Amino acid sequence: MITRSPIPLQRHDESEESRQNGSQREAPGTGRRGSPTPPAWQAQLAGAIRDPRELCRRLGLDERWLPGAEAGHALFEVRVPEAFLSRMHPGDPDDPLLRQVLPLDAEAQPVPGYVVDPLEEAAHTPAKGLIHKYAGRVLLIASPACAVNCRYCFRRHFPYAENSPSTAQWEASLDTLRGDSTIREAILSGGDPLAASDRRLSWLVERLGEIPHLKRLRLHTRLPVVIPDRVDDALLAWLCATRLQKVVVLHINHADEIDDAVIAACARLRGAGVTLLNQSVLLRGVNDSVAALAALSERLFDAGVLPYYLHVLDPVAGAAHFDVPDEEARELVAGLREVLPGFLMPRLVREIPGEGSKTPL
Repeated sequence: MITRSPIPLQRHDESEESRQNGSQREAPGTGRRGSPTPPAWQAQLAGAIRDPRELCRRLGLDERWLPGAEAGHALFEVRVPEAFLSRMHPGDPDDPLLRQVLPLDAEAQPVPGYVVDPLEEAAHTPAKGLIHKYAGRVLLIASPACAVNCRYCFRRHFPYAENSPSTAQWEASLDTLRGDSTIREAILSGGDPLAASDRRLSWLVERLGEIPHLKRLRLHTRLPVVIPDRVDDALLAWLCATRLQKVVVLHINHADEIDDAVIAACARLRGAGVTLLNQSVLLRGVNDSVAALAALSERLFDAGVLPYYLHVLDPVAGAAHFDVPDEEARELVAGLREVLPGFLMPRLVREIPGEGSKTPL
């Protein structure tokens, strides 16, 4: 099994920005080395739990969970911010938020059909940090880091070290976008794009906005959920400055993930002219009931977010224990239609390598 250890955020950003700016120092408040006032979100990210023993201790879990937690951690590093931890129920190993981030020994068991690149993205990466699978839109890896490491992540084995572009490589990707007038949308992903610094993101978004045929900027992110303080004035400044239509696709799987701080962060994004959507993954033991899915859609709407996709699990190595069979998934969605209005219904889909779009189930 191929494994990776995610690149620490601040080390990545510092080295990357130094390549962009030479010896020029960044203004205070942006979190570079030597700055006295790093943004609150960067401090929270630096303080995220990265030790499975600490995670189990903080939640008061029985010691029987430790061997599996350490075995899974050896394959894919634990990373849980305090703001996300605070929404979990101590002493409950079945807490739906904890299940998303707690390593298990099941992750080390090989399962037929579960592979390291389930979406075959390597075949659609024409340049470092650029993935082009669908007509009219291109995905840019804006950061290799995440604020939280979800155990079911379809990119848990992604070679980020090989797809973390320098400025020169990003310029090559921008040239690709400039030269293809059929591309209407740029998607920033990762890792998590909002794990990159605002200086770096502002630089990139400004250049994307200069490409005349681009209409939309889309960001796929979990950071406003797991560290709501990420939605600060610096982020809103570059979002408001771009001429591009702005869409932020959040990743929330359970209603308990949405507290008052997340609702406030979503309100700030909407105030900056952002359309907010959500995509979830159907996960065994997390949201595999009509009640859980209905509560999620209702809570999303409370936060001003529309449900978008409900993905069945991508068959990534290490995540088979989260699988919900297709027939059960269809039955859940049928039950959901009986209790929700149509505008709160997510579309049940699978991503099939080589297809021109998501495949409805």
